[in-house]
Amino acid sequence: MPAHAADAATEPPLDLRGSEIQLFFENDSFGSSDQYYTNGFKIGGGIPAGKVSKFFTLPPDTLLNAITDGASNHFGLFIGQNLYTPRDITIAAPQPNDRPWAAWAYIGAVAQSVKEDRLHTVEVDLGFVGPPALGKQVQTLVHDIVDAPEPKGWSNQIRAEPGLLLTYLHKRRYGPSTGVQLVPHIGGSIGNIMTLARVGGIVRVGQNMTGFGPDSIEPGGAMLKNTRSQYDAGRRQSWEWFGFAGVDGRLIAHNIFLDGSLFRSGPSVESDSKVYDITAGLSARIDKVRLSVTRIKRSEEFTGGGEQRFYSINLGIEF
Repeated sequence: MPAHAADAATEPPLDLRGSEIQLFFENDSFGSSDQYYTNGFKIGGGIPAGKVSKFFTLPPDTLLNAITDGASNHFGLFIGQNLYTPRDITIAAPQPNDRPWAAWAYIGAVAQSVKEDRLHTVEVDLGFVGPPALGKQVQTLVHDIVDAPEPKGWSNQIRAEPGLLLTYLHKRRYGPSTGVQLVPHIGGSIGNIMTLARVGGIVRVGQNMTGFGPDSIEPGGAMLKNTRSQYDAGRRQSWEWFGFAGVDGRLIAHNIFLDGSLFRSGPSVESDSKVYDITAGLSARIDKVRLSVTRIKRSEEFTGGGEQRFYSINLGIEF
């Protein structure tokens, strides 16, 4: 037998235990609109620390250790893209009084730990806004497939710029695993993409509940499988479900998708520094598969913009 064949035969199989896949999808078309924050997706999940390069784990791990005084950390990697458009996407000319066209594509590294009833998450996102984020290509392709109106104004989008976003989110959990739970949160983000402080929480009702509420596409919003398993090892059942409702309020100092670049001139509108989301939804897990659906009502983000409603879907598969 050739040497390379023997080596291949003895090579151990890839061990995925302790890993997961999480898929997030948000879109306003479920709410019968196609405007403002019009689409977002994020895919990735938890990965055992030994299988992740220090290039990804070191930045969020260092920051998380400073916050949690050395609690056991778990890690995840995600990639994602967000798209933003004005009300009428069929207008090719600039619309200076409406929301700017914008796209954000990124890779995120996450570190997370649980200590007693407290969840700490740090996420570092690196990416690009503008044409390198491929907003025009993605939206045009999808609209062609589903026979939706062609988006014609991407030539007016926010100009190309690298982006950095650092996010910290802290959650606490009060209540039994079956019955009623209160899960408040507090956190913030800083970077040229967005700088904000936030506070809020959810109330959830269900059976065999694990974790700290539904996972979400927002930076720091996903709970990693290893974190969940460590915290809920003694109470996890083969299935769970819960319904939930909540609110998240944000005080925003900078939002590149409304205020434009910190460093370059370009499209912008008069943004609102106080924004809130009202959420409600359902989440269920059978064995290693989890599905959550959330309806989000977002307050006006800029002068003349009005409220927005969209849905967020999360599918998680554990290994």
